[in-house]
Amino acid sequence: MTEMLLIAALALVILGPKKLPDLARSLGKGFAEFKRATNELKSAIDLETKAEEDRYKAELREKYMEKAARLQAEKGAQVVTAEAQMEQSEGTEKEQAGLASAETVAEQDKETTPHV
Repeated sequence: MTEMLLIAALALVILGPKKLPDLARSLGKGFAEFKRATNELKSAIDLETKAEEDRYKAELREKYMEKAARLQAEKGAQVVTAEAQMEQSEGTEKEQAGLASAETVAEQDKETTPHV
């Protein structure tokens, strides 16, 4: 506080009482303009940062949507392949069951037919 009073007294002596209010007013306007410019710069940086974040998020979203679609297509193909294999194995099992039942019928026919 003492230094501030010393600077103010020195400015009053050097500039005089008539020029000191003008100097104070000019300094106040200069500081206000500097603060306004600083706030504008900060706002511009914040807007650009947010826009960059939004672009990055959109790129990630697109990338993951493509990956999800590719994985879904792969899983769909695996399901179709698995279903085809199941149908094929069921058909083979039915054929084997049909052969086994034909053999059983043939054996039963042999047992029931009298030999002459």
